[in-house]
Amino acid sequence: MANGYIRVDCYGGLNQMRRDLCDGVGIARLLNATLVLPKFEVAAYWNESSGFEDVFDVDFFIQQMKGFVNVVKELPIEIASKDPVRVDCSKRKGQFDYVESVLPSLLKHGYISITPAMSQRRDRYPLYAKAALCQACYSALRLTNTLEKKALELLQAIPKPFLSLHLRFEPDMVAYSQCEYSGLSFASAKAIEAARVDRKPWTGETARIWRNRGKCPLTPNETAFILKALAIPTNTTIYLAAGDGLMELEGLTSVYTNVVTKSSLLSGEDFTTMHGNTKAALDYYVSINSDSYMATYFGNMDKMVAAMRAFTGLYKTIFLNRKAFALFTSQGLKGKELTEALWKVHRDDFIMGRGSALPDCFCEFNL
Repeated sequence: MANGYIRVDCYGGLNQMRRDLCDGVGIARLLNATLVLPKFEVAAYWNESSGFEDVFDVDFFIQQMKGFVNVVKELPIEIASKDPVRVDCSKRKGQFDYVESVLPSLLKHGYISITPAMSQRRDRYPLYAKAALCQACYSALRLTNTLEKKALELLQAIPKPFLSLHLRFEPDMVAYSQCEYSGLSFASAKAIEAARVDRKPWTGETARIWRNRGKCPLTPNETAFILKALAIPTNTTIYLAAGDGLMELEGLTSVYTNVVTKSSLLSGEDFTTMHGNTKAALDYYVSINSDSYMATYFGNMDKMVAAMRAFTGLYKTIFLNRKAFALFTSQGLKGKELTEALWKVHRDDFIMGRGSALPDCFCEFNL
């Protein structure tokens, strides 16, 4: 008999919510709870109201989780009219804190909602909880039939072979990084300034140290330079897995001329009204099935894509090294010397698998 019902409240972009859901499944198994379909809190991030069922196949998820965690679409009548009691998990880490601090609330109220702590230690989970988390992350989340057909249509429209590039250089991201850039267009500089609010850019020695730590997003121009340093031909087909508002894109497209996007390949779609989660799901689907995947950052999507690609045996995955690029350029390296240094550091990163997200799940499978 289950100890109660847990709803996982997921915030942020699609891949952050996906990560929270997977963690929440592990917690539900740990606490012997029945899982209620998760709540996607997307309004603040995407300014929309798409839910879990708009992106993922609910019946498939429930079926795949059988034997791991019981998942229900609807609550029993006696508690269906109640809102779940919110339990703060922001400081809960690992097995013992969840059992000692969250389980009493579950037993007392019968229905609670949680958002898993970002800092939680999955390595402390018992194997049965890890197994549930891994099943959710790698086997149970399938796109809805409609969305999967759209994603397959997009994948088939891309000339093969192709590289999927997750490029991040949006105003809010640059503003959040507190990095300063020279040579940007007036429109880009204005957009960044508007997004800064109270996050002023670092200056002087602090700015140099910050950049040399790899904290500053690569511009499209810098990205193109690194791709050339890695001997990627300029006629390579590149699928741009990127959100709205990408700045200075001509810095990439002026060098790599075969760059394709969702909107250029699915011309019949109205991308102005398409949900942000839907667009993110299309990028994820294409990226896990691409011949190669590269990312200029190491965010939630990159971690999920890298792990899934490794899980399915697709190892051509590279994260462009922002720290190395900043250090080499600050040391005055230019031209051939800079190109050779970048090629070597990325070769070493690839050989070592540095940056690839390989969670505990991988120990349970034969790769």
